[in-house]
Formats: sequence, C-alpha cells, structure tokens
Amino acid sequence: MGTGIRRTAIASTTALLLCLGAIGTASADQDAPESSVNSSDQAVDGDFIAAQDTVEINDRDGWDEGDAENVIRPSICSGPQTWVEIASKKNYHVPSWWNGTKYKDGPGGDMTVVVTKSGTITAEVTGTVGAEANMVIAAAKSSVSYKIAGSVQITTGHTYTHDVARHKYGHLQYGSWGYKVTWEKYRRKGSGCNGGTLIDSGTATLPTKETGWKYRETSS
Repeated sequence: MGTGIRRTAIASTTALLLCLGAIGTASADQDAPESSVNSSDQAVDGDFIAAQDTVEINDRDGWDEGDAENVIRPSICSGPQTWVEIASKKNYHVPSWWNGTKYKDGPGGDMTVVVTKSGTITAEVTGTVGAEANMVIAAAKSSVSYKIAGSVQITTGHTYTHDVARHKYGHLQYGSWGYKVTWEKYRRKGSGCNGGTLIDSGTATLPTKETGWKYRETSS
C-alpha cells in the first residue's frame, strides 16, 4: 500500500473514533442517573447551584408566616387637625353672684340660708371665642369630669344651716362644685404625623351639675 493511501486510512479512522467518542459523551450526559444531581439543587441559566447556597424566602430573618417584623410601616395619621388638651385642673366652687344666693351672719351663733332667686352659672373660658370655648369645655368634659357643662341652671330652694364660731362671721355662698383648668390648643399640618404645635392657651372656670353652699369664716 502506498504512503498516500495509508495516510488517508489513518485520518478516516481517527475521525471515526472522535465521532464515536462524542456520541458516547452525549449519551452519558442524557442517561446520567438522577443521583448525580442533588434534587434540592437549583438550575440558573443552565448551571446548577448547590442547595446550601440558596435561601428560601420564608427562611429570611424577620419573616414569619408572611409578616415582616423589621419592615417599617407608614404611620396612620389623621392629617391636619386642631385640638385642645387640659394641662392642669383643681376643684373650684363656681359662685352664683346674684342676690339671693350669698349671705353673711355673726358674730357667732348659727345661720340658716335659702336660695331665693334662680339663675344660670356659665362657664368662663379666657382667650377664646365661640367654637374654641366649646372645644375647651368638650376636652374638660372628656378628660376631667363628665359632669362639666357649659352652663348650669340654679333653682330656688335648698335651705342650709351652719354654726358660726364665737366672735367670727359666717359666709355662705351658693354655686356649682366645678373646676378651674388650664388648657392648651395645638395644630398639626400635612399628614399629621409630625406631632402638634402649641398655638394658644388659657384658663377656664367650669361648672358642673353638682350645686350647693360653700361656707367660710372671717374675723369681721
């Protein structure tokens, strides 16, 4: 056999072996047992990522059944608003100043009095007009006493007797057992999430539905 013929035969044989090798490799890839790839591995763009390199969404810190503990939620705010707060309070007998509800007697002995004239005791709110005064009364009614009212009607009657100390003069004043308060008015803007700004303040004398006599003594 000539040299040229031998070279042709060798080249053909080599090509045939390479072809068979490629077919064998493809077949091996197609028939690879499932165990050769971890069932929990994930394929990304044709490549496999080991299970230990992946994280399930429900395994992330701060999540529990779809609820995120560390997620900042927007505050629920009521938007622009104006309101009144009661800053301080003290018990106060709100007097009915008209005649027939105030008496003085002495020195010494005892005194008997009676309401002889009806009238109305009205709340007094400094630094306000109209609707703002109503806001103060409403705030006090809510946070101080539900008995507070804008006005209280006084009727005739209610007789009362009190002893007067020797050499002293007794004073009896009819009125409402109410409160003196200080109030503050605030306003917030925008979403209402940034707190309030103090825009006004004052005092108020507020009657309640409880009425009666208040006694005091003097030396003259």
